[in-house]
Amino acid sequence: MAEKRNISEETKAVILKMQINETTEAVVYKRLAKYIKDDHNRDIVLQIADEEKRHAKIWQRYTGIEAKPKRFKVFWYLLLARVLGFTFALKLMEKGESVASSTYTSIEHEVPEAQRIAFEEDVHEEKLIAMLDEERLQYVGSMVLGVSDALVELSGTLAGLSFALQNNKIIALSGLITGISAALSMGSSEYLSNRSDGEENALKSGLYTGVVYLITVIFLVLPYLLFPPKQFLFALVVMLGTVVIIIFLFTYYISVAKDMPFLHRFVEMTAISLGVAALSFVIGIIVKRTLGIEL
Repeated sequence: MAEKRNISEETKAVILKMQINETTEAVVYKRLAKYIKDDHNRDIVLQIADEEKRHAKIWQRYTGIEAKPKRFKVFWYLLLARVLGFTFALKLMEKGESVASSTYTSIEHEVPEAQRIAFEEDVHEEKLIAMLDEERLQYVGSMVLGVSDALVELSGTLAGLSFALQNNKIIALSGLITGISAALSMGSSEYLSNRSDGEENALKSGLYTGVVYLITVIFLVLPYLLFPPKQFLFALVVMLGTVVIIIFLFTYYISVAKDMPFLHRFVEMTAISLGVAALSFVIGIIVKRTLGIEL
């Protein structure tokens, strides 16, 4: 039986919106738990689902309405969890909750429970999510190594080859040979380094480094395969744009999943990658003119 509370219509609308969000997120957590094999992680996610459901019930006492979850939001976060990992999806969803803190403060004079729920959202659930232990995040260092090395080394190589060779097909061929060789080398080096340190999962670390490096290589070489042979400058510009996009997406993923600052890492990595590419492009011009090679 819903309790009758004297609250303004404006506050009631705010509460209904929060009730829908809590209901939706409870569904996301509960459905996501079915896909988590690890008992520790599954129990944490189910505990948070119960928290969200309890909060929704509290809001229902004020609205008198049984809220329905947003189906698209449920689908979206479940998709993110399957593709990018449940830790990323849950932390991203909780970032949305932290934005609502000011909303809780604005209604606490009419809704006494708002302050307590805000505290639980900001502290309790964040602590629970921090306890999650997802395997792929144990290899973030290996993934960072693979992506950063591929971006810096291959973007520089492709930029230098762009002017030196001036033929997209030859540039793509050279880039693929160089990139695949480097991916195998980086993966092997990471494996041997971790094995020498006595790491039990040295092979997985090497695989993460090599595979991420190879995927980055494919995206960087792709523009040279798509443009006509003589449009090497267009391919170069698209490749550099791809570098910035990859850095943005990867840095954002790491910043959310590992609670690390975004802007500084993004600017630093972008500056290094584009700086090396510019320097390599100049070197390509100098080498071509010095050696007098014409293709």
